Amino acid sequence: MTPEQFRQCGHQAIDWVADYLANPQRYPVLARVQPGELTDALPAHGPEQGEPPECLLADFERLILPAVTHWNHPGFMAFFANSGSAPGILGELLASALNGNGMLWKSCPAIVELEQVTLRWLRQWTGLPEDWFGQIFDTASVGSMHALAAAREAADPNARAKGTASDLVVYTSEQAHSSIEKGAIAIGIGQERVHKVPVDAEFRLRPDALREMIDRDLAAGLRPCAVAATVGTTATTSVDPVPAIAEICRARNIWLHVDAAYAGSAAVAEEFRWALAGCEHADSMVTNPHKWMLTPVDCSVFYTRRPDVLRRAFSLVPDYLATADDPRAVNLMDYGVALGRRFRALKLWFVMRSYGREGIAAMIREQIRIVQALAAKIDAHPRFERTAPTPFSTVCFRYQGTDDENRQIQERVNETGEFFISGTKLHGRFTLRLAIGNMATAQSHVDRVWELIQAEAAKLAR
Repeated sequence: MTPEQFRQCGHQAIDWVADYLANPQRYPVLARVQPGELTDALPAHGPEQGEPPECLLADFERLILPAVTHWNHPGFMAFFANSGSAPGILGELLASALNGNGMLWKSCPAIVELEQVTLRWLRQWTGLPEDWFGQIFDTASVGSMHALAAAREAADPNARAKGTASDLVVYTSEQAHSSIEKGAIAIGIGQERVHKVPVDAEFRLRPDALREMIDRDLAAGLRPCAVAATVGTTATTSVDPVPAIAEICRARNIWLHVDAAYAGSAAVAEEFRWALAGCEHADSMVTNPHKWMLTPVDCSVFYTRRPDVLRRAFSLVPDYLATADDPRAVNLMDYGVALGRRFRALKLWFVMRSYGREGIAAMIREQIRIVQALAAKIDAHPRFERTAPTPFSTVCFRYQGTDDENRQIQERVNETGEFFISGTKLHGRFTLRLAIGNMATAQSHVDRVWELIQAEAAKLAR
């Protein structure tokens, strides 16, 4: 591709992105393909000779788009809805063009230093301690795995050389994300040594149960290694009582990790900083700007107040990567598994500068307001019930019928192509789940999906 061809195709691509962001609802939110359909439509072998760029764009439209589920669609209300905003997309484009690798400060100072600056800004915006060390990973799953590895290093310094001891234990709630278990599996603690703590009526980890489990394990000769609390659980967005959990961890010298992947961004709006209460006592924390801060996937922030422990767990410097020591030259390869590091901070920097703290806070406030209004309508409806508290922009509820009837409502709403809602199980019952996080989602969209849900329920009641 010549520079002139790139310029022409680039203009076409930017025009397409601008049109897409202006009207993503012209596509059905859920992909309308069957498993294997795209695979069968593509050639079995790669081309021997290069193809002209116009063929690439044409096949993107013809083949790829029908197989896309549109996360940037205002009707995407499943999982944790998010937005890839225009400023973030531009930052991603420029990062790809630069193609830098921030493994060492020397390998690309801009990657390393901009990452530290943007994460300082984010600490300030959310009220977190100024002295925390931060870095950007791809996902919270990877960040939580690093937290557990640091906790293992703190509890058993021999683990780095000799492997994970069989008596280390991790604690997390029954509502915690599966990434905590996966992280324990990845670093050798094992799934059986992840002890699930019961939750209360609002799906929050119970500190009294945690205390009892830790004391029982200590009496049995086991070594508590880490506790993972959650601020915004995946199913219900409940917030674990971090202050009480932190007190237990301090008393027993146990690493406290906080998974705030979803709700951490809410603290950008000052009235929601209550969600991070107690997190200042944590040893590590993750939060995802790519969930609720308009930043394209992937961009997950990992913070720790004990970077020395994290560095002990991972630093390994062969001769070909050795550099002169300088206290201001951070080598990010020393603080994790990955050597190569993309310029993820550039898109976050573009987003933060384009919207400012107040712009992002205003969006978060409005989305929470919209969902709170929907929760009130659900409460007032004689045939629907909420199944969990609604502290943020996600609501769990069900039709007062069978699990199959609730699944039918979900499937029929999703079949319209207008919306994508998800479901979960709470207290053994299937529950509808609707999450707002896309910047394009407005009151009118939520009114419309609620209208569809009620209409499908009315059909079942006939």
